Formats: sequence, C-alpha cells, structure tokens
Amino acid sequence: MQQETNSTPELDQLCINTIRTLTIDAVQKAKSGHPGLPLGAAPMAYVLWTKFMQYNPRNPKWENRDRFLLSAGHGCMLLYSLLYLTGYDLSLDEIKNFRQWGSKTPGHPENVHTPGVEITTGPLGQGFANGVGMAMGAAHLASRFNKPDFSLIDHYIYAIVSDGDLMEGVASEAASLAGHLKLGKLIYLYDDNRVTIEGFTDLAFSEHVPKRFESYGWHTSTVEDGNDLAAIEAAIRDAQAIGDQPSLISVKTTIGYGMPTAGTRKAHSDPPGEDAVRQTKRHLGWPEDKQFFVPDEALAHFRRSIERGAQIEDQWNELVSNYETKHGDLGKQWRESMSGELPEGWESHLPSFEDAEAMATRVASGKVINALAPHMPMLIGGSADLGVSNNTDITDGGSFEAGSYDGRIIHFGVREHAMGATLTGMSLNGGLIPYGGTFMTFSDYMRPSIRLACLSEVQVIYVFTHDSVGLGEDGPTHQPVEHLAALRAIPHLFVVRPADVHEVREAWRLAILRRHAPTAFALTRQKVALIDRKKFSSAEGLRRGGYILAEADGASSGGSDARNEVSTGSDSDRVAPQLILIATGSEVSLALDAREQLQKDGLATRVVSMPCTELFEEQSPEYRDEVLPPSVTARLAVEAGVRGSWDRYVGPKGDVICLDRFGASAPGDVALKNLGFNVDNVLKRARALLK
Repeated sequence: MQQETNSTPELDQLCINTIRTLTIDAVQKAKSGHPGLPLGAAPMAYVLWTKFMQYNPRNPKWENRDRFLLSAGHGCMLLYSLLYLTGYDLSLDEIKNFRQWGSKTPGHPENVHTPGVEITTGPLGQGFANGVGMAMGAAHLASRFNKPDFSLIDHYIYAIVSDGDLMEGVASEAASLAGHLKLGKLIYLYDDNRVTIEGFTDLAFSEHVPKRFESYGWHTSTVEDGNDLAAIEAAIRDAQAIGDQPSLISVKTTIGYGMPTAGTRKAHSDPPGEDAVRQTKRHLGWPEDKQFFVPDEALAHFRRSIERGAQIEDQWNELVSNYETKHGDLGKQWRESMSGELPEGWESHLPSFEDAEAMATRVASGKVINALAPHMPMLIGGSADLGVSNNTDITDGGSFEAGSYDGRIIHFGVREHAMGATLTGMSLNGGLIPYGGTFMTFSDYMRPSIRLACLSEVQVIYVFTHDSVGLGEDGPTHQPVEHLAALRAIPHLFVVRPADVHEVREAWRLAILRRHAPTAFALTRQKVALIDRKKFSSAEGLRRGGYILAEADGASSGGSDARNEVSTGSDSDRVAPQLILIATGSEVSLALDAREQLQKDGLATRVVSMPCTELFEEQSPEYRDEVLPPSVTARLAVEAGVRGSWDRYVGPKGDVICLDRFGASAPGDVALKNLGFNVDNVLKRARALLK
C-alpha cells in the first residue's frame, strides 16, 4: 500500500537533508559514529518511510506494522533520525546524546533500548537473516489466521542492507532459504555504495550481486542513482507486486554524500570534523552555524505519520474485532498468540513419564514437544537437517514450505547460522515460540546469532543434542568438549543439561515460561538411566537450577566434625555430608552409582544435580549455601566437558573430573570409560579428597 504524502520535490529534499544533517551533527558531537551510510542512504529511507511503510509511532508494537530493519547497524543515525522525525518516543535530546552512557541512541541499534527499533544489529549479516525469520513468522501466522475479508497479517519486512551484510555467510544462508520459501513480503534495499572500511569493495568483492540473488530465487532490480526518488519509489512498487519472491533492490549510492570525503573509505566511520561539517552543510544548502536544526516544514511533514498511523491501526483494530466475533475459537487463539499469553492449563499436558524407561534425553525432549504441540499452536520449529536425530519434528505438524506456510516443522537445511538468526526474527515478529535443533558441536556455527538473541531478550529455544563424547563413533569432530562452557559464558542464556526424562520435562517447562530470554538444551544421544524419583528428590528441583538429588542419609559421619543436620525437609536422622558430588546430564547417574558405593563405605555423600548453573546463580545465597554448605569442602564435580567455571562450585579444596582434550572415535560407553567417566575413577578422586 502506498501512502498519501502531498509532498513537493523541494519538501522531499528538505526532509532528506534534515536526516543527513542530524546525522553529521550527532556524529561530530559524539566524535564517533558512521556518517557515511546515513548520508548516502537517506533518500531511499525517506521514500520508504513516507511513501510506503505502515506504522504507528505511538504504538511501536502494533502487530500489523511493517517492519524496518537496519541490517547495516553501524548507520544507526539514519534510523534514529527517522524515529525522532516521525514521532516515536525518541527526543531530539537523545539524538544529541548519541553514543553516550544511558542514552536511547547507542552506537548500534538495540531493540530493548529504543522505541521503534525492531532488532539489535551491528554484526553484519545478522539483520538480513533476522528479517527472513520475521517473514517466515508472518507467513505462518497469516496462513493460520487470515480468512477471506480478514487479512489480519498483511505487512512487509523492509531492510537496508550493505555490501558488508552481503559478504557475510549468514546472509547467504538466509537468502538461499528465503528464496526457496518464496517469501514475497520481504523487500530489501541494498545500499550499493561499493565502499568498505579498507577501501573499494573490489578489493575483496567482485561478484554480480543481483545475479547471485536471482540464483537464490529472488526478484532483483537496480536503481542507478540513489538520489532518484521516483526510481526508488517505482522499484519498491514493482517489488510489492511480486507475491512469490523476496526482492533485492540494488540502489547505487555515494557513501557520505555531500561530505568532502564522499565516495571514499574515510566517509565510512571517521568523525567529519568541524570544517567538514560546515562544508557538508554548505553543499546541502543548509545553515552552517546551526546544529541539530530541524525545519518546521520538514518536521510537520514527517509528523503526519502520527495521525495516519493512528488511523490505520484503528481500522485494523476494527477488523480484528469483527474477526473475533465471526471466528470465535480462532479469534481466541489469535488474541492468545499475539498477546503472548500461554494457553490455560498448558502445563497439565507435560508428560509425567511415570512408566518411562531409560532413554536418551533427546528422545524425551521429542516426547515433550509432541505432548505440548497440540495444545500450544504457537510452538513451531525444526532442525538444521537433523530433525530425525534431534527429535524436533512435530507429529502431523506438516512441513513449513512455500505455499504451505501453516506447517510447523521448519526444514532449515544445513544452515545452522541462518537457523539461529531466523529463530530470533520469528520471535521478534511476535505470536510464536520458535525452537531449532542441531548437534551441540555445531552450536559454534550459530554462536553470533545466539549472542544477539540474548542481547535482544527474545524467547528462543535451542535444542542441542549429541552433547558429549558419549555420542560415540562419530569421533572428536562431532563430540562437543568446550561447548557447554562457551555457551554458559553468554549473558542471559540459560544452558540446561538435564539428567533424565523428568529433568527434560522440567527443562521444557522452564524454557516455555522464560518469555524474554533464550534457553539452550544440552541433550544426549545415548540412553541415560531413569532416576527413581520416589527414592530421590523430585525433578522440580531443576526450577532452581541446582538441587540436592540424593542426601547423605543412612551413612556414618565417619568421624567428621560436620555433624550438623542440613535443613532440606528430609528425615531428622540425616547427617551433614562429608562429600558432595556435583554432576550434570548423563554424568548424574554416574555420580549416583559412585555415591552408593561411598555410602556403603561409611562416607556420607550428597549428590547435587546442577542442570542449569545460570539459574542456580539467581537463587538466594541461603539456598545456594543449603545445597553446597560452605563447611563441606570435599566436593567433586563431574561433567564431560572442559573445566569451565566448575571451580566456583568445588572451591579451592575440591576437584573436577572433566575433559582437557578432544574426544575419540569409539562406542560411547567405551569413550566415556577411557576418558575417566567411570565409577572407579569417581571413587578414586572422591576418596582422595577425604584423605
């Protein structure tokens, strides 16, 4: 849909130069930033925001708004200028406070800080792939909810992408997927300025970009002059008319347009300097002695978006109201999905696993997915070509494919990085709880996407299987060693390594309830023992990250001075432990087996299951001391990975059975045994702590 603008060529140019001069003033005041892209791309952004995009500045989260993504996040002053000018909750003072502590205008866009910023961008290529995920999410919701005369979801995903974005592998992965899925609501403007930090792009980038995208299945076009507003408008209109292909419009621009260094690498990120600011304003016909000058006529033109945005949202709200009246149950599902509410009683559908046998935790995860899926239509996901192995498929969920967007099984192909980034986009688009699976060792391929999901505070669930050397014969290339520690190092990410089917159930409950942050599961390929929850503690202890699974009951204190009882709600004849075994995942059953022998030897031994260290750290000091009493210094942690941060839990007098090497190709039980994960080694190391 095209907007009614009532502008003139003179007014258009005034508005474009307002964006440009706000940018150079902000960058100069901050003495840092990237003026090049905003000055070159201002015309295409202006056309998009004033002639095409549907949005309401007073409600940045309106569900059917068009999404605008600045994948080239270094050019964020372009976006901040547009948000201020069109009436979002971003003041001119915030523009003046660009890149300063506590401002709403950080050095790269952050969706959690700035109203109107859809995604956190900066690492190139990520925004490109996030947009593909948004288009996937919108296509699924439209397929589920849209009915004749009721197009509840009918918005576009627009982006400005750069040469750097298109060089990154994640963009290539996502572009291939988008073309295959025929995502027609995806329109990207390529800021083809042929300059990067080191110089002209032909230093490292000589491909024919439109032809590459044509091979992906995209519609492409070229605007030869980035200042030709009519040509930009026509290209966007043509792209909107293509319903079954994403579109890439190559717009040839001049980086740093109007600056003395225009068209060179120096325009990319260097502060212009006072003289250059004056020269640029002179070239643009702007008052040289005024900083952050916004002409009244330009501001009034931009601010028409406020009234218009309210009108189009009101019309849409009326459409939704009529829809809910006509389509009762579906209307209820719509409201539930888009509000972020979880279905009433959803937890009752979590499997009890009462009659379960020993099974791999990846298998248990698949059972939880399929127990929840019929009752949680917002749950959607798949795998990077490993669905059967990751157990991520929804039975009878149908494949998410071009023309069948109602499917709930997403086939990402062998594209882990794009999978990670598109999951973030799907979550940010709203209405869905997306998940994606792969082998844990390949989490390295998607780490930048995971990190940005954490920065963006979105709900994404990562199903990582084959979580240790216990996977066996595939050998060290596929056996994760450092990955648990690496993932735990990412702020805001919960890494959950469940010990048995009951902890898997609790892990999924935790992830579903965690609405504003990602969760990663580390699941086994091999079967793990079923823990007798009548004999040992309930798996609900996972809700606190770590818990006392097996107490030191029935054992002699062995002459220890630590005879005071630990308050755990257990029988009064329990004694304080002499030794604490801490374990995660498949190693928990190993710790329980060792405990049994230690108890027979008269050594009071507690086993702590620690499936999520991040959640454990959020508990009160009193609870953490209850689980790991400071008076008990003999502590042994057991985990089939690098040592990582286990020293914080075992203390200076404790020990860790871990891996300080890569694994080996052998049957899983053989690999584990030979690498020290066996009862005899646990007993040996535990007894050494008590000498």
